Amino acid sequence: MATVKKIPTRLCIGCQEQHLKKELIRIVKSPEGEFFVDLTGKKSGRGAYICRNRECFDKAVKEHRFAKSFKCPIDKTIFDELEKQLFE
Repeated sequence: MATVKKIPTRLCIGCQEQHLKKELIRIVKSPEGEFFVDLTGKKSGRGAYICRNRECFDKAVKEHRFAKSFKCPIDKTIFDELEKQLFE
């Protein structure tokens, strides 16, 4: 009997929709408190997933969803740096 392999899905914090994990980008807060984009999806730290479009990123920033996901306040300079890493 063949087993069906489960395909991992994650919730985008911008649009609040389920997507395949490999379609999303992971934002990580490292144990040292640094924020960065994790393209491999394997770095240690608390992660949040977001779609690869600016609308989802802007909506997540506007509605403070990064702060909720990472359970801490986030400075605007961190958003500026993440935006550079994602869209430039």
